[in-house]
Amino acid sequence: MGSQGNFTTAFDEYALKAFEVNALDYLLKPIDQKRLEAAIKKIATADAREQKPEETYTNNEILTENSQVFVKDGDRCWFIKLSDVRLFESVGNYAKVFFGLHKPLILKSLNALEERLDPKTFFRANRKHIINLHMVEKIEPYFNNGLLVELRGGEKIEISRRQTVKFKEKMSF
Repeated sequence: MGSQGNFTTAFDEYALKAFEVNALDYLLKPIDQKRLEAAIKKIATADAREQKPEETYTNNEILTENSQVFVKDGDRCWFIKLSDVRLFESVGNYAKVFFGLHKPLILKSLNALEERLDPKTFFRANRKHIINLHMVEKIEPYFNNGLLVELRGGEKIEISRRQTVKFKEKMSF
């Protein structure tokens, strides 16, 4: 037999589960001090790599209204369906996500969100807002040839003059 062999033990199912959840390492009892130190170094190295801003990750999959997303703001977390989101509002490099009675902040710019959101459902109303078209309850003319839309949550959002043309095309037959 060569230097590598296959070993099967009663604990293999736990090792397999560890790999399924992207575990960085797997320690067996009794824990060897050097092995523990090596595992801690591995975690520290992985943490250093993950400290980059969220937007450096390259997940370009388009998110539809049926997609579910994980939203974390401080110590509060939600797992929400995008069809429940009424509005995204720009707050510097962050975006406020409006759903139900909640408005958590996420570390995403509106431009990054616009690239990922399905344009059939989500529309860039102006520099500061992306709206869910299915949440529009009322549309009225606004000054400067723009429009004012009222969303299901009561928010009134201006559609800029430039975006009004696109909005009318999108919403007509």
